[in-house]
Amino acid sequence: MELKTGDVVMLKSGGQPLTVAEVKGDDIVCLWMGSEGDLFRETLPLATLERLEIEDHDEDDEDEEEDDEDDE
Repeated sequence: MELKTGDVVMLKSGGQPLTVAEVKGDDIVCLWMGSEGDLFRETLPLATLERLEIEDHDEDDEDEEEDDEDDE
């Protein structure tokens, strides 16, 4: 798996989404917000991460609005 800055990942063992800040070979620097708004940064091995597919809900909302207009 190849990651790039800005990708959203998660630990294979679970947890919250992390944002890739930097890729250093097989070491991935990740950022995430804690429950109290603190920013965390940690370097994790590539083997422990999986990429998340983030759906763009704005596009889905636009499609639904267009469908509603067609019905009128």
